[in-house]
Amino acid sequence: MHIAVIGAGSWGTALAGVLGQKHQSVVLWARSPKLAESIRSTRENHSYLPGCKLPATVCVTDNLAVAAGDTRLIVLVTPSHAIRQTAAALAPYVSADTLIVSAAKGLELTTVKRMSEIIADELPLAAENIAVLSGPNHAEEVASGHPTATVAAARSRKVAEFVQDTFMLPFFRVYTNPDIVGVELAGALKNIIALGAGIAEGLGFGDNAKSALMTRGLAEITRLGMAMGANPLTFAGLAGIGDLIATCTSVHSRNRRAGLMLAAGKTIDEIQAETSMVVEGIRATKAAFQLAAKYKVEMPITEQMYEVLYQNKSSKHAVLELMTRGRTHEVEEVVLNNLHWQ
Repeated sequence: MHIAVIGAGSWGTALAGVLGQKHQSVVLWARSPKLAESIRSTRENHSYLPGCKLPATVCVTDNLAVAAGDTRLIVLVTPSHAIRQTAAALAPYVSADTLIVSAAKGLELTTVKRMSEIIADELPLAAENIAVLSGPNHAEEVASGHPTATVAAARSRKVAEFVQDTFMLPFFRVYTNPDIVGVELAGALKNIIALGAGIAEGLGFGDNAKSALMTRGLAEITRLGMAMGANPLTFAGLAGIGDLIATCTSVHSRNRRAGLMLAAGKTIDEIQAETSMVVEGIRATKAAFQLAAKYKVEMPITEQMYEVLYQNKSSKHAVLELMTRGRTHEVEEVVLNNLHWQ
């Protein structure tokens, strides 16, 4: 089976390497001809994933027709803000039999739509064959063959299991889930909490603070997810708490690193200028802030992160406001109506 991986960042390159270990014809598309030539000649993505060689079964091109023509499976791995444009460019090569896997994590700022919704907008022929791949999956570890688990979500069990079978390797375990909404929201919103985790670390706080932030962050992500029709159990799984833990604690996490820089007083522009990769949490914070207002969901950590990023609030002031909020119950937003005091 010919498989096209669209996007040659760190995650796209890692997924191409995974697929190339199982399938004989994988094409990795890079937007930059210079990057494509570099990967092709060295078999390594020095810009985004240095030290990891691609198998010989992976071809590299900057020609979208070469990559996506005559393929049944397209894996979209561009940054979230480029998904709509890239999906539109793929339209000539997509039919009702094409399966699209979205491996991007984020929300579109102008519409606050999830990635699968954007893909369905631009590729209506494939709307019923869209799957989402998400979980605690740092590209560096996947490319090194470290044991990893992920989730393939789709409305159709047949589609989800096809993706599961396509990606499954002894070191890369894939679980299926019918909850596309929950899996996508979890993947996008955990980046906001990771920014906060980086801030907590940068301000010198300990494990208590980070643990509380992650737990309460998961609570507000779940709150919004339920309001949008997601299954709350999804947030207790790999795409939810699994990805949240990895992104908030790992040295590989660019969102955590951005939080450290925010704690040091750097601005969004300074942070983005210092990294060659997209910090998805910065955009996701603005989109989630809009979604919280739309669905009338309380998201205090997201609100404080929004004010730090977009209203020049100091990180220390944001932490103080979170700690001095009015008292509340821990589980009221989920199950309080089913509990009774003794």
